[in-house]
Amino acid sequence: MWRPDAASYDDFAAHLGHAGSFPTYLPWPLGPGWIVTDFAVVAADGRDGRATMTCVSGTSALDGPVDVLVISEEAGTGLGARLAGFGADGRVDPGEEVGDGPATVKVRIGSFPVGLWPVSVSGSEGEWDRSVVVGEAEGRWLWIVLRPASAILLLRDDWILRDVSETGPQLVALPFGGPAPPW
Repeated sequence: MWRPDAASYDDFAAHLGHAGSFPTYLPWPLGPGWIVTDFAVVAADGRDGRATMTCVSGTSALDGPVDVLVISEEAGTGLGARLAGFGADGRVDPGEEVGDGPATVKVRIGSFPVGLWPVSVSGSEGEWDRSVVVGEAEGRWLWIVLRPASAILLLRDDWILRDVSETGPQLVALPFGGPAPPW
């Protein structure tokens, strides 16, 4: 796993290089006052990524400080489970809740809606500090981890996630910095 010490434009460019053709999703566009605070990629030397993570941080009127982590990963990688807080129980993929009944919320990636289902974190440490939703996008798991848990109310069906590996000059305008969330 590659993760920079601090979030910067140059390190984000390096992140995209490590990820290769693997998608790196960010909420798009970022709201006023929101910044990219963390990112990571899981990849073997000389190969495209198997997982990517981005974190944007900002504030909401109801929740105060909020972190939104977006993870895309191949099945069996375990980065999403680790960030969701399932690392101690040995889970690497979401449970049976995903796909059970209608999706709680949908986000868009490009022109495609992606259904997301809540995944219980009740058996993990700090269970009330986050909400987790998971779905499938382009044959990979898509995890969104929101801190605090009440920030799940920010998710709406008009949320857009953009694969920023396909973005050009607009990346220069992205704000980077701030403290990375603990994980």
